[in-house]
Amino acid sequence: MHTNNIKNSTPFLNNKLIAICLAILPVVVQAQPEKAVIDKVVATVGSEIILLSEVQEQLSYARQQQQDLPDEYACIVLQNQLVQKLLVNQAKLDSVDVRDEEVENQLEARVERLRTYFNQDEQAIEEYYGQNVNAIKEQMRGDMRSQLLAERMQAKITEKATITPSEVKAFFNAIPPDSLPYFNSEVEVREIVYKPQVNAEEKAKARARIEEYRQRITEGGESFAELAKKFSDDPGSGSKGGDLGWQKRGTFVPEFEATVYNLEPDQISQVIETEFGFHIIQLLERRGNLVHARHILIRPEITEADLDIAIEKLDSIRQLILSNNVTFSTAVKVFGDKNTPSYNNDGRVANPRTGNTFFEVADLDTNIFFAIDGLNPGDITEPVPFRAPDGTRYFRLVQLQSRSKPHKADLKQDYNRIQAAALEQKKGDYIERWVLDKLQKTYLSIGNLYKDCPNLQLLLAQTQPERP
Repeated sequence: MHTNNIKNSTPFLNNKLIAICLAILPVVVQAQPEKAVIDKVVATVGSEIILLSEVQEQLSYARQQQQDLPDEYACIVLQNQLVQKLLVNQAKLDSVDVRDEEVENQLEARVERLRTYFNQDEQAIEEYYGQNVNAIKEQMRGDMRSQLLAERMQAKITEKATITPSEVKAFFNAIPPDSLPYFNSEVEVREIVYKPQVNAEEKAKARARIEEYRQRITEGGESFAELAKKFSDDPGSGSKGGDLGWQKRGTFVPEFEATVYNLEPDQISQVIETEFGFHIIQLLERRGNLVHARHILIRPEITEADLDIAIEKLDSIRQLILSNNVTFSTAVKVFGDKNTPSYNNDGRVANPRTGNTFFEVADLDTNIFFAIDGLNPGDITEPVPFRAPDGTRYFRLVQLQSRSKPHKADLKQDYNRIQAAALEQKKGDYIERWVLDKLQKTYLSIGNLYKDCPNLQLLLAQTQPERP
């Protein structure tokens, strides 16, 4: 059960007519309404209250995801709110811990996605939401902490849930044949990602440039932020004057981290080199393990000669694999780029949309799609060029692992998917039993606005018959 989606993302799971279904609700930030609405409490569970505005915000968010929701969907939204508040209430009673830095990191990630959506234009964000980024973070902080508490409590409840092969089989056999999903043709691929090496001359040019910028700041009094905007090769922070926001220990690569955590506020580092290029760093603030810094990055230029050398290198690796002198798995570990997610997955490429290693054709990167077109399982492509989101140039060898034909869900072909769906249903059953049991011992009150919701009437009858 993917709890952030309105429709169940697992095709094997069917919603019960009226069920206790856990939804870890997304933290929503709303644009400021033209007219203020007087808020009020619509439900209480334990020491937690639910406001009308919370229900309306989640309902609005749901309708943005799926426009044809029934009118009574507000009843489901409130039910999900009740479950989440119950989890939060119990998490507080059980002293479940959510650290401040976890909340800040999640808030910063949400805000960064917001900046990306608005093309890094904070003025546009302020105009749309009626408040600046700091105010938006402050508005979301309480909801974010509650969400993390609910998620942690949910994990605690379901941590012992396991699934056996016989349970997977029983789960699959219980699905009516005409309800089995139909899967399109899918492929699995592995990759060896190789980063071209920059020659010594270009490295020297890049170092000289950033040494010059450091001198202009420390001796010439020029603005660090302005030079970052003009010259930094980091597309994420350059437009923001090099500002990296608040980050926790472990976020940066080792060389960068060792430097930034040894700076004093406002101090500017010496030039350092990382896998991304050459940096100078200025520490702005520090709070325990959280640091707020900015940097300027200068990447050495990759020449055509460097690219040709990389292609030759991958060609030789490909021949070693094809001649059985080295396995693909060994080649990944010896020659692959360690910062690539597939590196720690034996070269297997994960589908970011589903989380597994199966790709429908429409989900494949275009370059990979054309490279494997016509290949048989086990075949390996010639070196394929691509660019990372930050513009860094790479090459990769791609091996086609498997290619399935379109088919109806089958226990043999799709065991891993069916197993995952069965486990999610079992976790859902754990949560349902926990909720029904816990509500028998926890105060629950639903206001007049939603008292006629059938699902909530049933919930009250099941857990608190003495309180109609």
